[in-house]
Amino acid sequence: MILLFLIVALAVVLLIAGFEMFLVLGVPALLIKQFFYGSLPDPVVVQKILGGINHSTLLAIPFFILAAELMGEGQIARRLTSLVQSLLGHRKGGIGYTIVGGSMAFGSVSGSAPATVAAMGRLVYPEMRKAGFSDKFSLGLIASSAETALLIPPSITFIIYGWMTGTSVARLFVAGMAVGLVLGLVFAIMVAIEARRAGVSAGERTSWGDRLRAVAHSGWALGMPAIILGGIYSGVFTPTEAAAVSVVYAIFVEMVVFRELTLKKLFKVTERAAVSTAIIFILLALGGLLSYFITLAQIPGQILEFLAAVDAGPIVFLLVVNVVFLIAGMFIDPNSALLILVPPLYPVATAMGIDPVHFGMIVTLNISAGMITPPFGLDLFVASSTLGKPVMTIISGIWPFVIANLVALGIITYIPSISTFLPNLVFG
Repeated sequence: MILLFLIVALAVVLLIAGFEMFLVLGVPALLIKQFFYGSLPDPVVVQKILGGINHSTLLAIPFFILAAELMGEGQIARRLTSLVQSLLGHRKGGIGYTIVGGSMAFGSVSGSAPATVAAMGRLVYPEMRKAGFSDKFSLGLIASSAETALLIPPSITFIIYGWMTGTSVARLFVAGMAVGLVLGLVFAIMVAIEARRAGVSAGERTSWGDRLRAVAHSGWALGMPAIILGGIYSGVFTPTEAAAVSVVYAIFVEMVVFRELTLKKLFKVTERAAVSTAIIFILLALGGLLSYFITLAQIPGQILEFLAAVDAGPIVFLLVVNVVFLIAGMFIDPNSALLILVPPLYPVATAMGIDPVHFGMIVTLNISAGMITPPFGLDLFVASSTLGKPVMTIISGIWPFVIANLVALGIITYIPSISTFLPNLVFG
């Protein structure tokens, strides 16, 4: 027991010291193997590291990452945001609604929260200040609204969760639509309250003719989410096939139709996507090894025995899950939180009768909140870099949105039908 405590302490020290997450995951896993499962043949470790990521579902990740990079570099993302602004910008505080809606639209083609922060920040921050929103609220809204990109499909987080638990990725995508809308609605309510409090002016009303022209202008951009989601939900594509199609579509639209993407830009975009993919897959491989040892140690069974001993039901268990994930989100990246916490907690959730899709929504919403939770929320630093603002200034404006996340989290956690209604309706 003392030895296990020392290994966990070493992992914490590595994390605090700023070591890369693959070392924080990998070193403890190898030490556990050495000291507790020394008789286990070394080839088994290699098999668990490499075999764990040899899964067709995970092929969707590099394709969606590349598609997101292509659209961020080209015109698709900007045209979707312009469409949202033409539809919502005339309302009081309309630029705030544009940020929320634009983040959801960008998320529907990227699945990346940091990319959404970078794209939306450059486009709308000056307009937020011009409309009369305070600096703190503007920065907080830009950083927070990007969370919806992890919930609105396609979401890489859903793909990883589905791979880890065997849950249908298509069902997760459908559920994510509903949960993402709930979170977006909470943010929209905050915009309405702040617009009234600060006396923010309404934007210039767009005529119906201009709106129709904006829709036509965004036709090719709208084709991306239509192909991805329509293909998956109609059964024409699997999520992995839809990801591959999205790359082909993005290249065609950006290079042939919009002529925004040159061969030189394409090589740079592909390089960035390859680096991001390599980072994720290294974490997944080592996380798979750690999950294997968690299973061998029968940790989920021990958690169940403890919960039974203290007479804790699903309500208390989900409260504990939320607290644990929120704390983890303060210090580690989303994928690492998934890899460390889902293996011991998911079997407990299913044993308690919690729907796997519902549990996935709770986990993902927690991870989304972790993207903006100080001190190490990734979106805080992306917003700081993109907008040239000190991180502490952004943190000072983020707290109301952290509270909003907790409200949305409570709603999703204890009203399971929000997560399960649409998947059951679509897939039966």
